[in-house]
Order: sequence, then C-alpha cells, then structure tokens
Amino acid sequence: MSGLARWCYQHRFVVISAWICLLIGLTVMSQAARTTYDNSLTLPGTGSGNAQALLLRSAPAQAGDSDQIVWQVSHGSVTDPAIEQRISAMLTQVSHLPEVASVASPYAPGSQVQVSSDGRTAFATVNFTKAADDLDHADINQVIIAATAAREPGLAVELGGKAIASAEQTPASNASLIGIVAAAVILVIAFGSLLAMVLPIVTAVAGVASGMLLMAPLSHMMSVNGIAPILGALIGLGVGVDYALFIVTRHRRGLQSGLDPEQSAVQALNTSGRAVLFAGGTVCIALLGLLAVNLQFIDGLAVPAALTVVCTVVAAVTLLPALFGVFGSRALSRKQRRRLRAGELGQATIGNGLWARWSRTVPRFAAVFVSLGLAVTVVVSAPVLHLRLGFADASNDPTSTHTYKSYEMLAEGFGPGFNGPLVRVAQTQSPADRAALDQLNQALSAVPGVAAVQTAPAQTGSATGPAIEVTQVFPTTAPQAPATSTLINRLRNSVVPHYTNGTTLQVYVGGLTATFNDFAATTSDKLPWLLITIVGFSFLLLVLAFRSLLIPAITALLNLLAAAASFGVLTAFFQWGWGTRAFGLGAPSPIEGYLPELVLAVLFGLSMDYQVFLVSRMAEEWSHTRDNTRSVLVGVTDTARVITAAAMIMIAVFAAFVFMGQRNIAEFGVGLAAAVALDAFILRTVLVPAVMYLCGRANWWLPRSLDRRLPHLTIEPPARKQSARAPQSATV
Repeated sequence: MSGLARWCYQHRFVVISAWICLLIGLTVMSQAARTTYDNSLTLPGTGSGNAQALLLRSAPAQAGDSDQIVWQVSHGSVTDPAIEQRISAMLTQVSHLPEVASVASPYAPGSQVQVSSDGRTAFATVNFTKAADDLDHADINQVIIAATAAREPGLAVELGGKAIASAEQTPASNASLIGIVAAAVILVIAFGSLLAMVLPIVTAVAGVASGMLLMAPLSHMMSVNGIAPILGALIGLGVGVDYALFIVTRHRRGLQSGLDPEQSAVQALNTSGRAVLFAGGTVCIALLGLLAVNLQFIDGLAVPAALTVVCTVVAAVTLLPALFGVFGSRALSRKQRRRLRAGELGQATIGNGLWARWSRTVPRFAAVFVSLGLAVTVVVSAPVLHLRLGFADASNDPTSTHTYKSYEMLAEGFGPGFNGPLVRVAQTQSPADRAALDQLNQALSAVPGVAAVQTAPAQTGSATGPAIEVTQVFPTTAPQAPATSTLINRLRNSVVPHYTNGTTLQVYVGGLTATFNDFAATTSDKLPWLLITIVGFSFLLLVLAFRSLLIPAITALLNLLAAAASFGVLTAFFQWGWGTRAFGLGAPSPIEGYLPELVLAVLFGLSMDYQVFLVSRMAEEWSHTRDNTRSVLVGVTDTARVITAAAMIMIAVFAAFVFMGQRNIAEFGVGLAAAVALDAFILRTVLVPAVMYLCGRANWWLPRSLDRRLPHLTIEPPARKQSARAPQSATV
C-alpha cells in the first residue's frame, strides 16, 4: 500500500485526471449501453412460478403484466350512456397503444363483476405484452396519458398495477443529495475544516458515481434489479464516506504528529488504508454470499451493491492520496496549523477528552454496563418475535400517486381484495379434465375469503394442443393481509387438490400477490442457512486477524443482537405502524420478503468494519504491553470518536432515503440506520469494552496447536508498531 500511496501522491494530477476521464467515459458508455432492469421474481418450483411458466409456454399473450384503469362517478352510474361512451372510446384508444395486448372492458358481455354493486365504480384490465420490468416507461406513460385524458368534472380516472407503479418511482438523486449534505455538516463539525470535509465527500461521490454508471453494462451481462441504483447509492455513500473518513483521520493525526504531508499520506494508506481494504472486502464477500440464496431477484441487488462498494474502496486508496497531495497540510484546520507551527501538536493526549474519560469509566462499572447494554438491546429486539414477511400493497404508496388513488377507489367500490387478484391457471388435456375444472370453477365462489371469480375464454397453445384457462380470483381481503396468504394456501393445499386428484388436470395459483407470498416463504426458508454462513465466515476471519477465539465469538453474538434489534425496529416502525404515518409511508404492513437477506449481509459487513477498527487498535496495544486493561482503554480512546462520527454519517445517509416516499427503500434506510446507531453507540462503545475488560487475558487466547496451523492475516503492517503510539493518540 505504501508504494501505491506514494505514487498517487506524487502523480496527483495524473490520478485526478484519470478519475475525471474515467467518470466521463463511464457516463458515455452508460448512455450508449442503456440500463435494462429486470425486477421479475422467478421462483421455479413454486405455485406462482409454475403458473407463470405455463402461461409463457402455452399462452404468452396472457403472460405479460396486468394493470387496471379505474373510474368512479360522483353522481349517477358508470353505466350511464354518456359515461359509457366516453370511457369506451378511451379504452379503445388504450388498446391500440404500443405494448398493450388487450383491454378487458366492464361494458363487454359477461363482465358484470367489473362494475361495483352501487354502480359508481368500474375497472378495466389492461394486459401488456411484456412483464412490467421489460416495458419502456414511455409506453406506460402513453397509457397513463390516454386514460387520464378521459377525466371530467364528476368522473375520476386512475390507474394501478405494477407497470404503473414502476413508471412513478422517485429517483434516488434527491435522497442522495440530502445524505451528502448531512454528511458534510457532520464532517465540518468533526474536522473543523471545510477543506478536510471535502476530501471524504469527493472521494465517496466519485466511487458511488462510478459504481452506478457501471450498472448499465452490468445489466447486459446479468439481471439487475430496478432498485439496484438506489440500494447502491444508499450503501455506497454510507461506506464510501466512512472509509474516506478513517483514512483522512489517520492522515490528520500524522500531520499533527509532525510528519510531512507525503509521509503522513503514505502512513495513512499503509495503515487505515489496509483496514479499509479489509473492511470493504468483508462487505463485498457478505453481499456476494447472497448468491448462495440462488434467487435471481436478490442476485440482481447483491452484485451491483458489491460493485459499488468495490468502486468506493478503489477511490479511497487512489483518489484520496492524490487529493492529499493537492491539499497538503491544509487537511488540518487553520487553528491546528498554527498550533503545529508553534510546536503545540504532536504530543500524546491519551489521558484527555471525552472518550478517554469514558474508557476509564467502563472498567469501574463493567458488569453494570454489560447488563444495561444487553437490556437495551433485548428491549429493542423484542418486536422481532412478531416479524411477518410479505409485501406492502399500493395502499402504502404516496397519496399523490395513481396507484394509491386507484387502490382506494377499488377498495371503496369492490373491496380491498380487488387490488390483488389471484390468477388461477389451468391446463386441460381431456374431457375428464374439463369436467373437473368446471366443478372447481363452481366451487371457487363458495370458498371462504373469495369475493368474486372471473374466467377468461379458454385458449390453446396450438391447433391440437391442450386448452389453457385463466381465472381471476378476487379475495375479500387486502393483498398484504394475512388472510389473503391463508386463502392462497387453502386453495393450493385443499381446494385445488380435491378436484384435480385422479386427473391430468394441471392447476396453479399465481399472480403478483401469490408471487410475493411465495417469495416471502422461500426467503424465510433460506434465511437460517444464510445466517449460519455469514456468522461462520465472520468468526473465521476474525480468528485469523486477531488470533483469538473469544473476540470472534463476542463479535458474532453482538452482530446477531444488532440484526435482531434492526428487525425489531423494522417490525415496530412498519409492521406495527409506529412510524409509517409520520413519514407518509402508509399503513401498517408486512416487511418486504427480500429485506432480511440484504440487511443481514450489509449489517454484518458494516459491523465487522467497526469491530476491526476498534479491536485492531486494542490488539496493537496488547502486542506492546500485554496489559488487557490498557489495551481496552487505548482502543476506545483512539477509535471511539471516529467510529461514532462515521456512524452518525451513515445514519444520516441511510435516514435520508426514508424521504423518497418508496416504502421498500425506506425499510432499508430505517433498518440500517437503527442497526448502525445501536452498533456504534451501544455495542462497540459500551458492550465490547465492558465485556473485554471482564474477560481479561482470555480475550487473546488461542490454542498453540491451532495457532500453528492457521495462516496469519495482518490488517496493518509491522512497521506501524514503531511509530503508531503518538499519532494514534492525537485528537481528530
């Protein structure tokens, strides 16, 4: 690292120019390649996956996205001639728009189910030729424009469905800007220097920008999810600013200790830079571990996020030393430069400051702090026992969106279940199958929880092929309601088998609502294995890094507590609705089914970062003194301030994404912000030092036989031991 740091410092303008050219080149390539997002939930072997596969194979015209156009009159009826004429003309126009396969009008014979019992509300189903994520937003917007043009006083027209929702998504730029501004304010307070604040911000923005621009070519090599740029910005800004902060802090300490700017930059990269490489690698490995879940949807989030983290690390170890060369000693505030010239800096200050006093307080009340810390963590984690995975329906969308308004109109006119119809797909091979299917159709309407049933005309895959019949089953309850999940399971496990046993009839229950239900069940089944993998990996990595069994065990336990607390906050905030109304995030609803895997991967990576920065300083002092109490004191004194400042920046960045108005992104933001807050202010600065003080020399014990067999993993170079004490102890 020292060679790379010295070269980047001495060739600073070459490095900066290379980064500018790289960003320009990536921008041009991104515009030329165009990003093709894929949000499809492919769940082979599940009921919804089988239904979708059967439609794609035998009736592709019905395999595209199905959305709704809903209209409501304030007086009279939707069947009044004037209303019928106006709406029919609009539906005809929509049916001829690009990518629209068909429009099912309520004015067609046999479509009475699409008109509410009071006659004031009706809906039409718009069948697109492709899945929502494969549609161009320009084509979706044409449908929106054509439909809303039919509005007039006394006639409200709205649209709902997955395609409409995708066209209304808010870009991440505003949330990113809020996060950057918040980080800048915290950095100015921490450093007392505008120029020092610029260094982490510029480095993080360059890294995140390059990562997001690389998503365009990446999307042509694999499926990239539509929210990957938002998630990449969220994680990238958080870790990017933090990584740069750790290196800048070490550089400033070097300057304060009397090193010239180049020596200080080289030392900062050769010490904190190595820790950043280790930390970034840990986050990437944790994210790429999600590939073991073997779900395309999650793969399309994990790989782009890992790519963004790689870019932020590269920016931190190349662009940052180049910027050090440009700024020189101006990385310090004017006051610090004056004191340095006067010879007032460069002295150790281990015994001074808030965190030094705190580190001396911990040993005096270690058992009390452990008890209080665990009590707080357990209380915050308690709601996780009631966690329910699923998805949030359109009732939680911002109230200004088409999808929210159409949801409310359908719920008022027909019931909430009409916002998430189940799709029953059947394939008949013989007259006996046809007879069994007719009996099933008659029985569906009498199933508890079913409000209405609508069957489309049967289709055949070929002139002599089997017949395919698609039926919409409208539940009485909302798509996100537990009763709807119960209905799906009842149809699959009891109703359908009762009529298909002994026949060749194939019947599957699918649709968007059933797909999300299957997705939540699939991720729940795989979550324990992912947890075991991540915990086991982090344990092994820390054993290699710190030559200890107890420290990795403590870390694994605390990381599990942090994860439980994160989901406890999510459960209370979103599922119980304690915070959703205040932030305009809708009503109480389940936690998104894919959230646990992603939050766990990111959380374990970030927790490892803080643990490594904290314990590596303790381990260094232990190697010098073999005094556990002093090691804990020095570790907390020298790292707590930068860890808490970094945590505050991360919390600010994550919290900024709550204001995007997208519930799934808000869940990421709240979950990660809560986890980082607990991790930095309770686990790393209270529980870790208290527990390590109580454990004494046992912290550093490793059986000699195991020590000989394990490879050595050194985070920071041995040379650091010669000069680290004074710089490490200087104030930030």
